This record gives sequence, C-alpha cells and structure tokens, in this order.
Amino acid sequence: MRYSKTIISVTVALFLGVSLAAQNLSDLLIGEVLVENTSGLVDDYGQRNGWIELFNTSSGTVKFGGCYLTDDKSDLKKYHIPTSDMDAKVGPRQSVIFYASGNASQGTFYTNFKLRKGSTVYLVSNDGRTIIDQVDIPADLPADQSVVRIPVGVKAMSFQTKVNPSPSPGSYNGDVDAKTKSQVMKEQDPHGFVLTLIAVMVVFIALLILAIIFGWIGNASKRALEGGPKATKKEKTKKAKPGEMTPEIAAAISMALSQEFGGEVYAAIALALDDYLSGGIHDLESMIITIKPSTGSQWADKTQNFRQLPR
Repeated sequence: MRYSKTIISVTVALFLGVSLAAQNLSDLLIGEVLVENTSGLVDDYGQRNGWIELFNTSSGTVKFGGCYLTDDKSDLKKYHIPTSDMDAKVGPRQSVIFYASGNASQGTFYTNFKLRKGSTVYLVSNDGRTIIDQVDIPADLPADQSVVRIPVGVKAMSFQTKVNPSPSPGSYNGDVDAKTKSQVMKEQDPHGFVLTLIAVMVVFIALLILAIIFGWIGNASKRALEGGPKATKKEKTKKAKPGEMTPEIAAAISMALSQEFGGEVYAAIALALDDYLSGGIHDLESMIITIKPSTGSQWADKTQNFRQLPR
C-alpha cells in the first residue's frame, strides 16, 4: 500500500512538473528576426549571420532546453535546443539570440539552418508538435532590417509585427520608458492624498444618493398609510373641536352610562364631559373614548366634590 502511494505521488509530481514547464514555455515568443546581416551583429566567431531573438514575456525565468527552432512546418524538429546546456534559459522580460549560421556544431545558440526571405520561423515546444510562436518573414525584407514584435501597451501582453529599420538584438523592443497608469499616479501623488479624496467623495456621493432614494420611499409609504393618494391634507388633519358634539362622542357617553351603576354614573359622565370640553381627548377612534385616571392630588379630584343626590 505504501509502495502504491509512493508511485502515485511521483506520478502526480511528474505530471505537475510537465504542466508547469509547458506553461512556462508558452510565455516565450519570437521577438525579432533578421535575415540578411551585412553590417550588424557579429557572433562569437566574428561572422555576421542572420539571427532569431526569443523573448520571455513572463515575470519568471523560463528554461527552453529541449525546444525546437525551424523554418519548415513539415519538419518541426529541425533544430533541437540541447537540454544539457545550463545556459538554455532566459530571465523575466529578457531575450536571447540564436544565430542562424547553418552549423549547429558551433554551439547551443547556433542553428543548423540559415534564414530565407519569404519563409516562416517557428518556435516549437519540447514535445516536437506544439507550435509556441511563429513569425512570417517578408519576401522583400531589405538587408539589415528585421521583423520585430512590438508590445502593445506597457504590460506587453499583446504584440504587433512590423519591419524594423533599426534592429535591436538582445534588447527590449518598444518603449522601455513607458509607464503604467499606477506608476504615473504614484509619481504625481506620492502620499495618496488625491486618491484618498477621490475615494471619500465617491463614498459620500453614494451615501447621498441612497439617502435621497430611501427618503423618497419613506415619504411614499407614509402617504399611503395616512389615507392613500386620494386623501387630501385637510382630511388627514381634521380633528374634532373642543365642545363640538359628534356621533362618536355621544355614543361614548351612552356606553359609559350603560356600563356604570349607582352614583358612579354621574361621575363617569362628568369626567367624560370635563375631559372632552377641556380638550383632553387624545384619540379619534370611532365609538371609543378613552378616559385617563387622575394622576394629580386628590384635592383636585372632581369626584371628591360630588354630593349624593336624594333618592
């Protein structure tokens, strides 16, 4: 069982290693190609040959040993880059030059084919089948001019191909001084005051908009509860005036009489009338009148001044 687990772990590790290697290789592209070199770059043997530049678009080092270079789609394994050479790697946003001398015995960075105008250069993965990148060479490409891949935007995630009258082997193609928006913002606002002010304004405006929306919703709900859209302001605020007898008040007095017994009936009537005439009624419910118990001193209690009527 332990032996089986070991085999599974090794298999998974190898699979992940191959996947990561393949993913890293996809970060490579053919950055620049020059066919006819009459006055430009000189190789380690003092010769001027055509050359192929590989560029690493990633932020990590890519090992390209085992990959292939070719100018023939029917033979994708034309030149095999040795895997044993420790220098077969390129750093982040760096480039490496392969001389198309036609003599691979000169070293790792010398191909076994020469470049031709009108042909296509292919960079093939280490499986010998997957084409990572390719560049078409114009048939009318002038001498000492190259086909170059210029990054579109400062992040260099996409490229456009064009003829370059001033070849730049081994150097970054495009504007090396180009800056991202965040870099420009950092230079213009090193302490972040402008960014903070913008953030606060955005939050304040958002809260103001929300306050307006919720306020409008609250007012609409209040109007609906107070009587609906057809109810007028006069109807909503109409109240009985002190001293005005209404059917509701008469019904309330009648109910009070029917619920009381003996001399307490008069007390109930007196309290109801006094509370009403003095403006103490605090509700307008139909057929209901609320009488609050006295909270003051018994000296001011009117029930203490009643006399018993003769029977």
